[in-house]
Amino acid sequence: MSYEENEVLKRLPEHLKQFINNQDYNSYTPVDQAVWRYVMRKNVDYLKQVAHGSYVEGLQKTGISTENIPSMYGMNRILKDIGWAAVAVDGFIPPTAFMEFQAYNVLVIAQDIRQIENMEYTPAPDIIHESAGHAPIIANPEYAEYLRRFGEIGSKAISSSLDYEMYEAIRHLSIVKEDRDSDPKVIDIANQRVLDLQNSMTELSEMAKIRNLHWWTVEYGLIGTLENPKIYGAGLLSSIGESKWCMGTEVKKMPYDLSAAEVSFDITQPQPQLFVTPDFSHLNFVLEQFANKMGLRKGGTEGIEQLIESKNLGTIEYNTGIQVSGFFKRVITDNHGNPVYVQTEGKTALSYHEKELIGHGATYHSEGFGSPIGKLKNINIAIENMSPNDLEAYKIKEGNMTKLEFEGGITVEGEVITGARNRKGKVLLISFKNCTVKHYDEILFHPDWGVYDMAIGKTIVAAYAGPADFTSFDMKTHHLESKEKKTEIDSSEQTLRDLYQKVRFLRENNSASESMLNEIFQKLKLEYPEEWLLPVEIYELSYLNKYLIQNEIKEYLHSLISKRKDVAHLIEDGIFLSENPVITSPEPISL
Repeated sequence: MSYEENEVLKRLPEHLKQFINNQDYNSYTPVDQAVWRYVMRKNVDYLKQVAHGSYVEGLQKTGISTENIPSMYGMNRILKDIGWAAVAVDGFIPPTAFMEFQAYNVLVIAQDIRQIENMEYTPAPDIIHESAGHAPIIANPEYAEYLRRFGEIGSKAISSSLDYEMYEAIRHLSIVKEDRDSDPKVIDIANQRVLDLQNSMTELSEMAKIRNLHWWTVEYGLIGTLENPKIYGAGLLSSIGESKWCMGTEVKKMPYDLSAAEVSFDITQPQPQLFVTPDFSHLNFVLEQFANKMGLRKGGTEGIEQLIESKNLGTIEYNTGIQVSGFFKRVITDNHGNPVYVQTEGKTALSYHEKELIGHGATYHSEGFGSPIGKLKNINIAIENMSPNDLEAYKIKEGNMTKLEFEGGITVEGEVITGARNRKGKVLLISFKNCTVKHYDEILFHPDWGVYDMAIGKTIVAAYAGPADFTSFDMKTHHLESKEKKTEIDSSEQTLRDLYQKVRFLRENNSASESMLNEIFQKLKLEYPEEWLLPVEIYELSYLNKYLIQNEIKEYLHSLISKRKDVAHLIEDGIFLSENPVITSPEPISL
């Protein structure tokens, strides 16, 4: 696959590679190329005035041309010079995976392109948004580091079960909205589903909050002062409609701080307010503030309870460094709310420093795992800090029967089989046979259930989404979409595509003649009276070559402006761009 061209991608773990698809460059139609060219020319013309200085410079550095839809192959050859890579995916992928790609310095680019009807904005991720929006700004080293760090932290954020429903609803909306054959009623229903879920999210999960931060920075961020902000968010950089709208007084501008995590967004509507960061370093400051409030850094009962509520695979880490990964179902607490026992159900794996402990994978712990948390009752020294002599004194030695009474009412009674220590000699794990584990009178583990493995540690220092070691679980659950492109299109659509291709060929080869353009123009007027983008392209060539036909074409475009109010402003902008060429594009990168 062409994505292997970039060395950065060779570091990707297998569970992320499952989302990568080959970019079928030949599937882009001449109309798609015209949409790209129009949006990019319009963006560059306008954004050079209102975007952060890194944007136009970044277009050159990342090899993105205004003339051609970029290829992953070409982008990767150029991106490797700034330590990044790009891969093609099928539309939306799970938020955790999206952020993890960022942590590996990889841009995820949806290979589809918006339809001409959704030229100004689409909720669906597309190649305009991903490559022309995200890629140029990562040429700025400070922002690139923010994006990487955000991915590293965001991929550990704990989701709620409602978050996954929202992901599926938004994904469905983006698919039906970009499908030209969709029934409008189906789109309305999908849209309403998203709104209903947004309104039902009364308490925000970690993932919902960090997605808010991502939205108000990476997607819809402004930088500078409240009085004179510049655009750096990819959603704004790729939307020729909202990039203008956001600069107006109708959109409230607020200083960016941690409170943005509590401000949800509506993906179906223009944003009523935006946040302004003074500089890129401030983004990292707020991100660290947020991370300090996450289960990733706080652990404890709250973190475990978030994992239980999420119903998704997660990990807790004891202060000794031993990590338990699985589906958490229960946490027992003491009178002060501190965790004293935790349980998983189903496949569970134990790890240390993100590496699975030998003999403690998901196959061995296939029916769940449970273990105490805390210190032994009336003993000042924690088990992990005990010397060999201390362990022997408390009968924690191979072959001994022992009874361990923990603070919080947990007792473990059985015969010690063996133990495991970390590199510094701290006890990580003790295994027992003929073991009974109780919380007061409740039996948590019975001798008939086999060997009891007890994780060691007095506190839970971290709780986060996903496994500690991704090789412990089968993470390959994603199925690449088989894009069933129309093998047959009606003759009228094919003829229109052919006309677009002819004009593109004439422009690229500098071989346009007045008679050729007039022939195409007359056919358009007769057979495609609603078509507006191709007449704009014909006018551009006629104007640049000073052909007499330019006056007739311009008059025709003005008649379309009167007739098609929905795209009148786009036609007017097209005329302006034709008469005021944008010269900022690098040479197209080769395929």
